[in-house]
Amino acid sequence: MEIHEGAAGDCVLDFSRLSLDVLSVDSVRDERRRDTRQLYLSYNRLTSLPASVAVFLNLECLDISNNRLSVICEDLSKLTRLKTLVAKNNRLDEFSLPKEFGLLPLEVLNLSGNRFEEIPLQCTKLPRLQSLSLGGNRLKSIPAEIENLVSLEMLYLGGNLISAIPPEVANLPYLSYLVLCDNRIQSVPPQLTRLYSLRSLSLHNNLLTYLPREILSLVHLQELSLRGNPLVVRFVKEMIYDPPSLLELAGRTVKSRNVPYSPSDLPSNLLLYLNLASKCPNPKCAGVYFDSCVRQIKFVDFCGKYRLPLMHYLCSPECTSPCSSNPQSDAESEDENSVPADRLQRVLLG
Repeated sequence: MEIHEGAAGDCVLDFSRLSLDVLSVDSVRDERRRDTRQLYLSYNRLTSLPASVAVFLNLECLDISNNRLSVICEDLSKLTRLKTLVAKNNRLDEFSLPKEFGLLPLEVLNLSGNRFEEIPLQCTKLPRLQSLSLGGNRLKSIPAEIENLVSLEMLYLGGNLISAIPPEVANLPYLSYLVLCDNRIQSVPPQLTRLYSLRSLSLHNNLLTYLPREILSLVHLQELSLRGNPLVVRFVKEMIYDPPSLLELAGRTVKSRNVPYSPSDLPSNLLLYLNLASKCPNPKCAGVYFDSCVRQIKFVDFCGKYRLPLMHYLCSPECTSPCSSNPQSDAESEDENSVPADRLQRVLLG
């Protein structure tokens, strides 16, 4: 065991790489227990975190990675000053955390390399959490409660079995780094355009065949990793169109011809419906659409070097003619030129 003082006077206890099966703190003096700020227990043989860890009442950093832990004791919740918990490469799952885990003032939580099939709801009750790592687990989904982590800046979920990104991720106002590589994600929700602080988005080695055109609105994005996706390996062009209903046809007529109406003319549900009209982005078309639109893959230049397939929405198949007949049409050139050269400093495709 090595005990030493940090540069700022913080006491550090290092019990790592001692092949410990159990943790005994009997030899640690009361004064040392009180002054300890960092405790390292990594690379041992611990199968459970013992209750004795609670004697370090002023602990701020705890590293219990690379053990054989399958459960973390309830007494961990007594560490009311704990800011960093590193528990990667153990045998933890969604039933391993204490019930009061969400009351900890954690800012950094690393649970990568474990056996989680779900993100424990206790983890979504940490309002001060700035960094959450759950890479290399068995996660199949991201819970909607992820939006409760209002202070989150980095979310690492690479190397799991995630198939979809919930729109609630877009409600994280300070998220700067989002890592979702090596999963099974097939699409990116357009709501991610609300991640105004996002600087890095890692999506390599997924099942993406297109990106939503809204991704152009991520004004602070500097790094986008897409290698190993079908959109890079083989570009896909397709058009999907569901014919509009009679309700939509009537609504299109009212909106495109500017037919006047007032709340006294229509029921409230129809007024709400008319307010949901989306303008066709084709500059040569003045049409609108509601639920029925053409979903088409459209290629847009990034940084003047890469052509990425983005999902493009149009009001009808007739709107596709100017864009599809000529890859250098006016509509497409306008979109390409609207992307500043310095918007994406790194687009990693290969």
